Amino acid sequence: MVAGAQLADAKVLDIKSVVEDLGGEERREDTNADVTFSLQAEVLFGKDSAKLDSRANARIAEIAEEIKNQDAQRVQVFGFTDNLGSSAHGDVLSKKRANAVHKQLVKDLDSGVTFDIRGYGEQFPIADNSTEEGRKKNRRVEVSFPRSANEG
Repeated sequence: MVAGAQLADAKVLDIKSVVEDLGGEERREDTNADVTFSLQAEVLFGKDSAKLDSRANARIAEIAEEIKNQDAQRVQVFGFTDNLGSSAHGDVLSKKRANAVHKQLVKDLDSGVTFDIRGYGEQFPIADNSTEEGRKKNRRVEVSFPRSANEG
């Protein structure tokens, strides 16, 4: 270092870790502040349905375990759709799907957790809606909650 030079103040960077299975059906995103699980609709529901299928309950139970491990008191459950069909239909379907996941989480969690449930329809796509692969990623439910302050 050059004589007389000073180092800048230290900064804590927000580190993001993203783990996605090979098919992109399930995704976990960790930052310094939050944990977000994103599940493609096909993992949870039948086509154009908000009824959870048999595989969904076990997957949602795993997310509930993580919510307990993080001792989260606030949980967001957001539903999203692709851009096929009418925007109004997507808004309603995404909200129904978010509600279905919320209802299952409530069964798996102790009381005391506050939920924010929303359906965003085709807003906020994470992939290109011009391909089936992209639309599949956009049809999803995200569950997010704060990381535990005491986790190292």
